[in-house]
Amino acid sequence: MKSPAGARIHLMITFVLVTCGAVAGGCLGLLVSGRLMAVVFAAVAGVGAGLGSFFSRRQVLALFEPDPGADSGADPGALPADGYAEGLADAALVCIATYQAAVFPLTPDGVSEAERKARRTMAYRISAYEGLPYPVQTSAAAALEAIDLGADPKLAETAMKALCLSIYDHRRGR
Repeated sequence: MKSPAGARIHLMITFVLVTCGAVAGGCLGLLVSGRLMAVVFAAVAGVGAGLGSFFSRRQVLALFEPDPGADSGADPGALPADGYAEGLADAALVCIATYQAAVFPLTPDGVSEAERKARRTMAYRISAYEGLPYPVQTSAAAALEAIDLGADPKLAETAMKALCLSIYDHRRGR
């Protein structure tokens, strides 16, 4: 009988972890006292790493199990809800917020023109990334447009709030 891939991977990681723990314990024991202490430290570190891996086995293997509701009526054209799009949306928010801070600095000479241009380029690149959900892309475009106008900080702030709400609305499980 062939064991699942997740179990084999966990077994290999456990082997490496126990070996590294035993070697590190042996080195520490050798530095502290001598050969006898090296053997004791190596044994304790190896057993500790092995027990920790054994007790965490169920949680680790649960990560490799398929989601029970993954295939039940899912939209085939929808993006996978694995957190990738959520991370992109958060990154877009951070990039656009740093660009907003460059356009509306707290001090008159707070940001150089080169830095402002670099932040603008990064904000536009991540906002146009194809993994970003479409509603977030449109909110990001509206926020970038409001910031690019540069005349009204309140308009940019309102657009940023709309972007935050759009990102919040498209989080998984909400």
